[in-house]
Amino acid sequence: MNKTFIIVLIVFALALIAYNVTMVDFNNPLQGDSTIALICIVASLCAIVLLLIFMTSKKIDKKLKGKD
Repeated sequence: MNKTFIIVLIVFALALIAYNVTMVDFNNPLQGDSTIALICIVASLCAIVLLLIFMTSKKIDKKLKGKD
């Protein structure tokens, strides 16, 4: 995957987090739509972590192939 595409996906996930934070009712965070918003926040954070791991693995792969 292209590095710019990964960065665009990370920005998209951050935008989803920002939107879902506005949807959370902090008085009752586990009631109704707030639960769905919290699940989406956690899912977006997981996606960001996976994309960062993928970028790191690509850098490591590039360094290992460069030494051969």
